[in-house]
Amino acid sequence: MASNRHLGRIIALQTLYEYEFRERSGDWPDLDDILKRNLSRYEKAIDDKDFVKKLVNGVVENATHLDARLTPLAPDWPIAQIAAIDRTILRMSVYEMENFADIVPPKVVINEAVELAKSFGSENSSKFINGVLGTLYRELYPSESGETLLDNSAPLDNENPMAQVPNGEMKVEEEDGKEGK
Repeated sequence: MASNRHLGRIIALQTLYEYEFRERSGDWPDLDDILKRNLSRYEKAIDDKDFVKKLVNGVVENATHLDARLTPLAPDWPIAQIAAIDRTILRMSVYEMENFADIVPPKVVINEAVELAKSFGSENSSKFINGVLGTLYRELYPSESGETLLDNSAPLDNENPMAQVPNGEMKVEEEDGKEGK
C-alpha cells in the first residue's frame, strides 16, 4: 500500500484545494462528495483509500490547529498570504507528521511534500515548504535533527557541494523503511 500513497496524497491535495476554493467562493461544498468523486477516478490504482480519507478529514477538522502550528514556523508569511496550494500541502504535511508518524517516517512526509510542491506549486514552493517542514522536523525530533549528510572532517568544497557526500549520493528513507537514492 505504501507504493500508492503518493497518488493518495495527490488526491487529498486535489480534494482539499477544491474544497477550500469553493468554500472561499461562498459555495458550501460537501467534502465527502468531492472526495468520493476524486477517489472514483483512481478506483483501480489506489488501495489505501482509508489513508486518503483520514488525511483529508483530519486536515479539514484540524485546520485551525494546523494553521496555529504553521504560524511560528513561517513568521514572515501569515497563513492567508501563503499560496493556497502551498498552504494545503503544508497543512497535509503537518497533520501527517503529527498523526501518521507510526506508519510514515517524517522525512518521507517532507520529501513527499517537496515533490507535491514541485509538481503543483510555484517555482519557489518546494524550497519554502522544505524550509518550513525542516523547522518542524527539528522541533519534533531534536535528537534526530543533529545528524548531517556531510563529512565534517573533510574541508568544504564550495565549488562542488556534493563532493562532501560519499559517492555524491544522498540516502533517503523510503516509505517502506528501505533506503533509496
